[in-house]
Amino acid sequence: MVKIVRRRSLGVQPVYDLGVATVHNFVLANGLVASNCFNKSHSTAYGYVTFQTAYLKANFPVEYMAALLTVNSGNADKVQKYIANCAAMGIEVLPPDINRSGVDFTPTGDRILFGLSAIRNLGLGAIESILAARDVGGPFLSLADLCDRVDTGSLNRRAMESLIHAGALDVLETGANRQQLVADLPLVIDWANSRAKDRASGQGNLFDMLGSNDSNSSPLDTAPKAPAVPDYSPDEKLKLEKELLGFYLSDHPLKVVQEPARLLAPASISDLEDYCDRGLISTIALLTEVKPVVTKKGDRMAILRIEDLSGNTEAVVFPRSYERIGHYIEADARLMLWGKVDRRDDQVQFIIEDAEPIDHVRLVLVELSVEQASDIVQQQRLKELLLQQKREEERSKVPVVAVIQAGSDRYFVRLGAQFRVEDPEEAVEALQAADFQARAEALLSPA
Repeated sequence: MVKIVRRRSLGVQPVYDLGVATVHNFVLANGLVASNCFNKSHSTAYGYVTFQTAYLKANFPVEYMAALLTVNSGNADKVQKYIANCAAMGIEVLPPDINRSGVDFTPTGDRILFGLSAIRNLGLGAIESILAARDVGGPFLSLADLCDRVDTGSLNRRAMESLIHAGALDVLETGANRQQLVADLPLVIDWANSRAKDRASGQGNLFDMLGSNDSNSSPLDTAPKAPAVPDYSPDEKLKLEKELLGFYLSDHPLKVVQEPARLLAPASISDLEDYCDRGLISTIALLTEVKPVVTKKGDRMAILRIEDLSGNTEAVVFPRSYERIGHYIEADARLMLWGKVDRRDDQVQFIIEDAEPIDHVRLVLVELSVEQASDIVQQQRLKELLLQQKREEERSKVPVVAVIQAGSDRYFVRLGAQFRVEDPEEAVEALQAADFQARAEALLSPA
């Protein structure tokens, strides 16, 4: 830490004006802007650091993102956002692995291995004990081997359950039955503690001695197991992962619509701030928390927490909208949302005006050749046809996507919100009658 011992005026210094009117500068009473300027050395230092980080991200993207994830490992929202950035950059973030993961996020080739420090309920002391035992004895072979080699005083039952639910022990058994590991855990911990006491007193374990005549036997074979239980369902696994990591890692309820979501609802939650004051936008989100509210007038509304693969934010459904879509507003619902972005007290909030379950979302696809797409007359015909299919604003929610065939390449272009239609079948019939190739499809293909 720097200690200030004296102050003195340096007079007039050459400076760089940042020119940011709403962030670093001050607006005076007469309307002029007074710059909160940095001196040249300060500005140069910022510029140099900016150049360095840009260079690292461009030339060493895996290492850069691993460092960024490590620095923010204590902030689940930021980790989720940066993992989404990794996915967009083509960098896979591997789940935690008891035999490979370190304290921090680690680059491994073109992928990043999840760091143990980002798992909740797992302190630095427990991680250091795991790594020390792994360095001495090599990879762990089973749950019993892990409990036997790591002091259960530093790696307690709660920490072990966190490792299991986060998927860090999946590598220890074929099939990765996490619920079986949880059922075995108390028995194995008692067994490991008993062996530790025997070793401390210099006595051998009776079962070890009985099995010592068999050259193929191992003390680990004497570890107890609970009766067989089925594994958690995929949904249960994801919920437990989220409890321990703060987000979904191995999968996500919205991953199945990740690609079409980019086309139909390009606004990701992590970037909602960029859409302030930009009118109605759409996004596909998961409702993670729902808090029903009754106003003083007796009207019903709701305060929500919504998330996608990039992050999460608060959302509000006011009474007028809740009256129409309230039956969709429930925890774990996957919805396509239409609304506006509002900023209150430096916090971004999504005001939901309409919603529809993603299982019900349909779209109209219009096949166009390059010649048709570039012909003004054809563009005008298509525009007029679609506008004729638009009814009430609130009921016209079906998006229209132009599919342009250019040689062997196909380009998908989402038409503006003003061209959404109410009835997809009726719109397709009208388009086909006008010699346009069109069809209606569901966002999610039936299983």
